[in-house]
Amino acid sequence: MMVLLGLLTSFLSFLYVIAPFVRKFFAGGVCRTNVQLPGKVVVITGANTGIGKETARELARRGARVYIACRDVLKGESAASEIRADTKNSQVLVRKLDLSDTKSIRAFAEGFLAEEKQLHILINNAGVMMCPYSKTADGFETHLGVNYLGHFLLTHLLLERLKESAPARVVNLSSVIHIAGKIRFHDLQGEKRYSRAFAYCHSKLANVLFTRELAKKLQGTGVTTYSVHPGIVYSELVRHSFLLCLLWRLFSPFLKSAREGAQTSLHCALAEGLEPLSGKYFSDCKKAWVSPRARNNKTAERLWTVSCELLGIQWK
Repeated sequence: MMVLLGLLTSFLSFLYVIAPFVRKFFAGGVCRTNVQLPGKVVVITGANTGIGKETARELARRGARVYIACRDVLKGESAASEIRADTKNSQVLVRKLDLSDTKSIRAFAEGFLAEEKQLHILINNAGVMMCPYSKTADGFETHLGVNYLGHFLLTHLLLERLKESAPARVVNLSSVIHIAGKIRFHDLQGEKRYSRAFAYCHSKLANVLFTRELAKKLQGTGVTTYSVHPGIVYSELVRHSFLLCLLWRLFSPFLKSAREGAQTSLHCALAEGLEPLSGKYFSDCKKAWVSPRARNNKTAERLWTVSCELLGIQWK
């Protein structure tokens, strides 16, 4: 027993010694474009922490006027203050946006459109993961409502401003875990059967399908769109799962940092010549494989129609 314990201890010690080299190997792609953004306007949801915050920091460093759209305004102001000090860019602004409430989404969009005459980059970054079963203010299952439907509505409300500002881009955060997702039209709200893990997977698949269908509808407008897998990132996203929090803490030396996780979002927002790849899925700053379900045009079209019905909207 003591021998096994000694071997296990030695193995774990070895892992932590080599952790920096392993993490560097798995850190993934880096956004290498030198594009600068003076005069450009950016909206990033959930940018008060994690990947979104690091994305906002880099875009502010390049001179953009950055709107941090988040539910917790106090955390947003703290993040904005830090970014302003770090980048010497005073144009980092915070606005209230609760993706679990369509009234809040509409209020944000109305305020933004009254304030800004341009929008060049929209990054739908915010999300929840592994929540116990609950519903949004509008009766949507929380993962579906926040991760997907909230961003679907936000994009709809801001789309004309994006078109007027073209060339413009929409970046939707998804995950490699979309491969385990399925669009269960007979039970979209998870009322018949619910798994907090699979609910997250379903919502991330929905984001890939949304991006695919949106790209078709945006052809010829000068607005392009991309879905992104940021990698396995050490962040607050797993806060609803005790087990994942434990695993994230244990394996944190091997996980991507928030800055590393932001690289593919930045690549899709900034890289030159990406327009022909509108609608595609990216990982590590390059186009990546998606599951067969994520390539199903009929599912994408039906999901689009159902989403419009749920939200009571019509796309032009």
